[in-house]
Amino acid sequence: MVSKVIPPSPSAADYASDGDRPLIAVTDDPIAYFKEWMAEARAKELNDSNAMSLATVDSDGMPDVRIVLLKDISDAGFSFFTNLQSQKGRQLTDNPRAALCLHWKSLRRQVRMRGTITRVSEAEADTYFASRAAQSRISAIASDQSRPLPDRSVFEQRIAEVSEVYGDGPDIPRPEFWGGFRLAPTEIEFWQDQAFRMHDRLRYTRDGDNWTTTRLYP
Repeated sequence: MVSKVIPPSPSAADYASDGDRPLIAVTDDPIAYFKEWMAEARAKELNDSNAMSLATVDSDGMPDVRIVLLKDISDAGFSFFTNLQSQKGRQLTDNPRAALCLHWKSLRRQVRMRGTITRVSEAEADTYFASRAAQSRISAIASDQSRPLPDRSVFEQRIAEVSEVYGDGPDIPRPEFWGGFRLAPTEIEFWQDQAFRMHDRLRYTRDGDNWTTTRLYP
């Protein structure tokens, strides 16, 4: 029995009304191509077009996944920031491999990637931390991210104490326990919805300084 809270599958008429979509283009530079898709998503997605699922594993091999925000794209990889002592921070330090997934519902597109993890430089972390709103920096300083919180009032009190020290000025320093990670992709897969579930999938696999491509069955 199909649950009534789950949207129904598209009908033949629904698919017919959408028309055909061009297949994903093959390119020599999938990171540049990702930037094109990211720009389109930023124009179309209502909220957080840079939101992505980050998958890691703990010391027992148990997987974890959560949403983080993509903050930089370069030839070196895809960067995001966090409390380094958080659950994901510890997992990425202990096992520096991860997977990312971005899904843009408005465009009916998805990009998956996996690869190796390194820390961003101290200068990069300083620059991004300084770009955040003062209250967000204060919250980051006050938070023992991922660890038990006995009562919300405890966190609010810590925020008040940090605010009293730094106010809302520009000189709120980045704490040592806060930084960033960069995923250098070894695989990138572009996915695009097509009519009747005949979706288009194109996988790029790093081969030294180059990429090889494979189109996959949906």
